[in-house]
Amino acid sequence: MEKIVDDTIDMTEKVYVPIEKKINLTIKEAAEYSNIGINKIAELLRNPMCNFVLYIGNRKLVKRKEFEQYLSSVREI
Repeated sequence: MEKIVDDTIDMTEKVYVPIEKKINLTIKEAAEYSNIGINKIAELLRNPMCNFVLYIGNRKLVKRKEFEQYLSSVREI
């Protein structure tokens, strides 16, 4: 008799991923990660030249690596 294995993933269970392991961050996570306010990050993301914003429909995410590079390159925001 052959066994049938169910390889489906239970999507109802939330998995915790540390911020430093995430590729993209929410604005709230980016604020927590960088110690910069949510409003300031939202303002930076509205800039058309911002290279660390990722649009998913109406939602904006912060590309973590590009955000880190940006913060390393500026002296004042």
